[in-house]
Amino acid sequence: MLASAAVLGAGIAFGTGLVISQMIDPGKVLAFLDIAGKWDPSLALVMVGALAVAIPGFRLAAARKAPMLGGRFDQPGQRAIDSRLLAGAAVFGIGWGLVGFCPGPAIAALAFGKWEALVFVLAMLAGAAAFHLGQPRHMPSQP
Repeated sequence: MLASAAVLGAGIAFGTGLVISQMIDPGKVLAFLDIAGKWDPSLALVMVGALAVAIPGFRLAAARKAPMLGGRFDQPGQRAIDSRLLAGAAVFGIGWGLVGFCPGPAIAALAFGKWEALVFVLAMLAGAAAFHLGQPRHMPSQP
């Protein structure tokens, strides 16, 4: 129960941060990405603020043997930079640059009834389903 409350609280804090920083506004995001045009650098401050919180948090977590509210830390099984990782990053970046949404802000924007966010989230879910269906049935288990 406490773990679920912590997850809910973290989600609310994350969503609130996305709203306050205006990352749910595709126009704001696209203005940030438009470095050759009318560039809006304000989202860089959001990223710096996120790093200022995340870096100490990761260091504190690394010093612990187990999470405070869970059984074990989930670490990525693969650390290599391969073609799948690069292709996924490219698709993410192209999508973000074309429409100004990425998954977190798009889901937060749904709460405000933005139809563009609904279209994006439905397309994202369709893409995830297509990827899942295209995967081999016997994936190696995570450590």
